[in-house]
Amino acid sequence: MDLSYLQSDNFFLLAGPCVIESEEMALAIAEKIKTMTDKLGIPYVFKGSFRKANRSRVDSFTGIGDEKALHILRKVGDTHGIPTVTDIHESHEAAMAAAYVDILQIPAFLCRQTELLIAAAETGKVVNIKKGQFLSPDAMRFAAQKVTDSGNPNVLLTERGTTFGYGDLVVDFRGIPQMKTFGFPVVMDVTHSLQQPNQSSGVTGGQPQLIETIAKAAIATGADGIFIETHPNPAQARSDGANMLPLDMLEALLTKLIRIRRAL
Repeated sequence: MDLSYLQSDNFFLLAGPCVIESEEMALAIAEKIKTMTDKLGIPYVFKGSFRKANRSRVDSFTGIGDEKALHILRKVGDTHGIPTVTDIHESHEAAMAAAYVDILQIPAFLCRQTELLIAAAETGKVVNIKKGQFLSPDAMRFAAQKVTDSGNPNVLLTERGTTFGYGDLVVDFRGIPQMKTFGFPVVMDVTHSLQQPNQSSGVTGGQPQLIETIAKAAIATGADGIFIETHPNPAQARSDGANMLPLDMLEALLTKLIRIRRAL
């Protein structure tokens, strides 16, 4: 896969559960989203983390096992004929994950890790770099350059909010057009931008009631793609349920976003 798959008159969508919980659930979520995105003409990439390395507490759920989760990601892609994306956290994971998925995602806290970016680039896969909560949009040009200087032009840049105080994030929508000037598609990570991290309980909070607001503003300011974590029952999700979109609300949101895109 290269970036041409994501090009259309519409925005593209990266969506799925925060973390792979089971094969049955992953396949069901992918099937439902594939059906709606086919109908709406939206290029779709299934998202699921094979493991969550950045957790608030040591007893937080991290995954069902690396190999098992990666095999599920491959099965989702093969079954539904769609590309897949997953996070990597250390350099040695790049080649391992690249054998199963089409896009390697660099988590926001790791976007300055040179060895990780180079390892991802060297797989030849598309590399989606999330902007660090601590970085300006302009600084992301250097993260992208680490990938392109390693011989891989297939880069996505993802806005996911900026640290605002100790337990909140804010989205500066100026960052979308700023990062677009670098020549790479820019994605808005809607759900993670609504996290409320570092809560006293050790469980990240969120503001899912603002998902539609953030998504609409992202399309209006020129985002090429939308990233949304979604689950059939966010209250029962084993990771990041506090800021997920219920799966049965996704199609209505996408339809509204298409109207905004066409109006532009």
